[in-house]
Amino acid sequence: MATRVLIVDDSGFFRRRVSEMLSADPRLEVVGMAENGQEAIRLAAELKPDVITMDIEMPVLDGISATRRIMARTPTPIIMFSSLTTDGAKATLDALDAGAVDFLPKKFEDIAKDREEAKKLLCQRVYAVARQRVVPQQRVTPTPAPAIKSVSAVRPAVKPVVAPKLSESKTGAIKLLAIGTSTGGPVALQKVLIDLPANFPLPILLIQHMPGTFTPAFANRLDQLCKIKVKEAEDGDLLQAGTALLAPGGKQMRLEGRAGNARVKITDGETAFTYKPSVDETFKSIANVYPQETLAVVLTGMGADGREGAKILKQKGSEIWAQDEASCVIYGMPAAIVHAGLATRILDLSEIGTNIVKRV
Repeated sequence: MATRVLIVDDSGFFRRRVSEMLSADPRLEVVGMAENGQEAIRLAAELKPDVITMDIEMPVLDGISATRRIMARTPTPIIMFSSLTTDGAKATLDALDAGAVDFLPKKFEDIAKDREEAKKLLCQRVYAVARQRVVPQQRVTPTPAPAIKSVSAVRPAVKPVVAPKLSESKTGAIKLLAIGTSTGGPVALQKVLIDLPANFPLPILLIQHMPGTFTPAFANRLDQLCKIKVKEAEDGDLLQAGTALLAPGGKQMRLEGRAGNARVKITDGETAFTYKPSVDETFKSIANVYPQETLAVVLTGMGADGREGAKILKQKGSEIWAQDEASCVIYGMPAAIVHAGLATRILDLSEIGTNIVKRV
């Protein structure tokens, strides 16, 4: 059975363009189109699509408000179309908080060199996101304990995979925390980081697949939500306890120097790399500085970025954790870690932050 898609956009031209691109994939079927958020809510209930593509700025009712209402009434995986601007970044992050599970630039040339590549990427993302089962949006207020807040969860409907035997838990000292993620990562990172107290004793490196115009706004949002300090990494930044450095979008973040006096090196994203930033590249560089003293965590995401870097870290004595399948938006990157036998622990997203605190 084909994956059923509802397209929501106030531009008739864009609706037709997206419809043509999706209809070219035999796995996908466009079952409806809406020109505003109010109509999207109605059609989501009537048509019960497997996935919705949603514009942000629309008349009558905007995409963020529509997303929030759809997630409350008829939860459906939603991909937002966003402009790659500062305002677009903030709006997209609001949409993810409202329950959307992924986003794509509205200008396809920003993510692909030609129409065929854009079509392939769009269809791939829509098909992958549609495989997920979402739950109604539930915003949970923070508990009185220091640095604990919560955000919504998105859960897949796929059957659980029998994981290989886990590595033995480590007991040695951890001096660096590194977290890599992709699709579903903005919400997942919020969930993990808000559980860390202000006096968290380790420096943190964050690698999130995200456009360069988005990472400053995302770092700022995390900094406002969390007790720890979060900033977009700059070339030459020194590692500091209780400070998380977010890799800039479109660039690579590597670690240089020696343990105790290490700093990040930010370089332009080389064309040879699929991901900019790349979790693999950051993890590999960490292995040269903190080979036996790193806790590397891989969260929700499409693909296998992070597996090769985690393999090197594991070989040198570091500890690797993976998010479990049930709490992932896309069980790709964590699955690659688990299936390669690299995971020391596999945890539900809601348990990762508190377990990090216990571990360090």
